[in-house]
Amino acid sequence: MVFFIMAFEVMIMISPFAFFFYSVFNPILHWLQDYSATRWLTSFFLPHMILPPTMFLKAVRILGSVLFVLGSLTLFLCALQVYLGKIFKWGIASKGLYSYIRHPQYLALGLWGTGMSILWPRFLVLASLSIMFILYYFLAKDEERRMLGQFGDGYREYMESTGMFLPRSIEKGLSAPFGFLRSSSLKPIAITFCIPFVVIGTGFLLRAVTLNSLPIEASRNVTLVSILPEDDGLSANVMKEVFAGTDLPPSLSFLKPEKDYLGYVMPPDYVMQGMIADTGVASHLHQHHNTFALIADWIFNPFEHLRRPPSAQMAAMLHADPAMARRHHCPVMVDNAAMDCQSCPLRRIVFVEIDHNGDGHLSNTRLFSFNTTRVPIGFMDINTRTGDIINVKQVGTATAWMDVPTPAI
Repeated sequence: MVFFIMAFEVMIMISPFAFFFYSVFNPILHWLQDYSATRWLTSFFLPHMILPPTMFLKAVRILGSVLFVLGSLTLFLCALQVYLGKIFKWGIASKGLYSYIRHPQYLALGLWGTGMSILWPRFLVLASLSIMFILYYFLAKDEERRMLGQFGDGYREYMESTGMFLPRSIEKGLSAPFGFLRSSSLKPIAITFCIPFVVIGTGFLLRAVTLNSLPIEASRNVTLVSILPEDDGLSANVMKEVFAGTDLPPSLSFLKPEKDYLGYVMPPDYVMQGMIADTGVASHLHQHHNTFALIADWIFNPFEHLRRPPSAQMAAMLHADPAMARRHHCPVMVDNAAMDCQSCPLRRIVFVEIDHNGDGHLSNTRLFSFNTTRVPIGFMDINTRTGDIINVKQVGTATAWMDVPTPAI
C-alpha cells in the first residue's frame, strides 16, 4: 500500500483530487526535505519533465512503459488462473507461467513496480519498491512452507522443477556467486540488505547518467537547460544574445548578480511548465479534467506527451485543427496563420533561484544537487533568432502545485 501511494502520486497530481491527496502526503515530503540525510528521497533520478536527451535514457523511459503494461497484464492473467482454480478446485496452479516459476504474480508485481518507478522516478518510490521486494520474497517463502504442509510431496516435486521468480535455469546462473549462502542463516539478512542496495544504487547511477547528459549552457550566474534536446543550440543563442554582456539585462530585474539561477528553455505552451513555476492557469493540469487522457498519453506516448501542448487536447475534444488551436492559444499572443509552430523561434525561459548553504556560485549540474533549494522567480518569452525579449513576468514562489516538491529534471 505504501508503494501504491508513492507510485500513484503522478496519477493523482494531475487529477482534480490532487490537493486532497497532498493535504496528507505533502507534509511527509516536507519532513523528508527538512533533513539532509533524507532530502534525496524527494528528488528524481531520471528525466521526467525534460525529454530524455540520449538514446540510452530514451530506452529506459520506453522500458518503463513496457514493464508497466506487461506487469499489469501478467498479474491479471495469473490472478485469473489462480482464483478460477480455487473456484473449480483444480489443485496446484502448475500450468501457463506456473509451469516455469512458482510465483509469477509476484514477478508481475515486480515488473509493474519497476515500470512505475521509471514512470515516476522519485527516489522515495525506489525505497518503497525495495521494501515491497523484500516483503514479497519472505511472503513467497512462507507460502511455500504452507503449500508443503498442505500438498506434501506433490508440491515438493513442483518446487524441484520450477524456479521461484524466474525459470530454474536462469535462477541457478544468477545465484551461483551466492551459493555459499544457500543453506546459511545469513541468507535472509543478506537478501534484506542486498535488495535496497541494488535497487536504490541503480537509482543513483541513473541520476548521475541523467545529469551528465543534460543539454546545459552556462554563463556567469545563469545556467540554461533545454526541455527539448534539439533546443540546445537555441540555448547557446540566448546566452550569446542576452547574457554575454558584463551586466544582466535591465528587463530581467528579478535576477540578482549575487544569486544563482537555473533557466528552463521550452516552447511557450510547454504542457508541464507548471511543475517549475506557476506561469498561468494553462499549466494547472489538475484543473483541466483531462486526467485519463493525460495518463494514457504518459504511458503510451512517452515522448510525445511532453511535446503536445494543452491546446491539442482541446482541439481533439472540439474536432478543431490542432495547428490553428495552438496558434490561437499561444501564450505569447502570436496568432499568425503564416507561422509554423514546429519551426517557431519563440521560447519561454522559466527561471528558478537556487539557494544553497555554501559560499560562492554554483553552475551546471551542481544546481541539481540534493542540498539546493529551487524557488520560482520569473520567466521571459524571447525570440531565439534575434535575441528580442518579448515578454517578462515575475511569478510567485510556488509552482502550480503550490509547495509540493516537483521534479527538477
